Amino acid sequence: MTAATAAILMVGGTAFASPVESAAPASSDDVITFSDAYYQFIDGGAALGYGAASLVAGAYAGIATTPALILNQDY
Repeated sequence: MTAATAAILMVGGTAFASPVESAAPASSDDVITFSDAYYQFIDGGAALGYGAASLVAGAYAGIATTPALILNQDY
């Protein structure tokens, strides 16, 4: 039971943390425009948010289930 729960948390955490499609327009050359830099900054901030949310959710799940695991009880 515990292994299945851990597997679901790991798979679910990565699925929820995956970024959505970027709204940034595709660049046709190697020149970086203000628009390219803006969208890159926005996408980077979103990725940071996904990662932080995943880290907090994983830590919360670990803290919530650790006492039951220590006491060897089914959770």
